[in-house]
Amino acid sequence: MGFNEKVWELCKKIPKGKVSTYKEIAKALHNPMSFRAVGNALNKNPYAPIVPCHRIVNSNSDLGGFAHGSKAKIKLLEKEGIQIKNNKIQDFSSVLYKFK
Repeated sequence: MGFNEKVWELCKKIPKGKVSTYKEIAKALHNPMSFRAVGNALNKNPYAPIVPCHRIVNSNSDLGGFAHGSKAKIKLLEKEGIQIKNNKIQDFSSVLYKFK
């Protein structure tokens, strides 16, 4: 399994109503400095919404990028119960999903 596929598999584990970060995925892959590569893999995700890449945000609670634009990302996250204000996830620590 290649790097992109590993990223997509981890992304599928994030439950609805939760978000994770590029850095958390990189850490789960035992390569904590590969967060940019994680973003590149998610940008190439051909399996959305099965692979819910909209649930990946920046470590500082900023929304980060999304292939379909930030408005679409906000809409998807709010539909799942995530509160967003000024392009930041509200109550970030309570909705952050960390991989075991």
